[in-house]
Amino acid sequence: MQGKWIVNRLFLSAYKTEGVALKPPFSTYIRAQKYTMPHQIKYLLFIFLTTFTMKAQTIIDFKENPTTKNWYVVDDVVMGGRSSGSFAVSDDGYGKFYGEVSLENNGGFSSIKYEMKTLAVKPNRTIRIRLKGDGNPYQFRVKDKRRHSYSYITTFETTGDWQTLEFTLSDFYPTFRGRKVDLPNFDQDTIEELRFLIGNKKPQRFQLLLESVVVLD
Repeated sequence: MQGKWIVNRLFLSAYKTEGVALKPPFSTYIRAQKYTMPHQIKYLLFIFLTTFTMKAQTIIDFKENPTTKNWYVVDDVVMGGRSSGSFAVSDDGYGKFYGEVSLENNGGFSSIKYEMKTLAVKPNRTIRIRLKGDGNPYQFRVKDKRRHSYSYITTFETTGDWQTLEFTLSDFYPTFRGRKVDLPNFDQDTIEELRFLIGNKKPQRFQLLLESVVVLD
């Protein structure tokens, strides 16, 4: 009985890890879902294998290193626009990208880029980002070579709450100044630059908090 109790407790912990809220008595829930002891052991084994065999390369972690070093704001002012973005470390220790997008003088975007040491990757790798937005859509961009004029991009929605987002590099498509480039999706073996961009064809205030960016093997 003691062994079964331990397995049940571990099973509950695994469910909490996966974001499932269980109310006591959790054993009633387990029985209702027909999770017998063998099923529980298999599930725990799955969690163990996926947790400890998946390696992560941390690119950014503001909780461990709250700094704006190597971050740069790039607004539409480079093209004559009047948008204004800023980047700072928030009082809670997160990266804070905020400001206002203006459509004046044919502008319409604000962005921040992070210049990093060359990171070896593969197109099938996943990028995991922990962030909190403001309900606005954003773009996330990568460059395999900093010198290239084009970027590989994807878009994402924000909810106003903390989110953990995952993107497969091979799904990123190449663009230059808002137009798709005649090249395949990301098929490179390095990353040298990251960028977050907001440009929704309307004037708006914005705020995006960043906690971490990691590449999963």
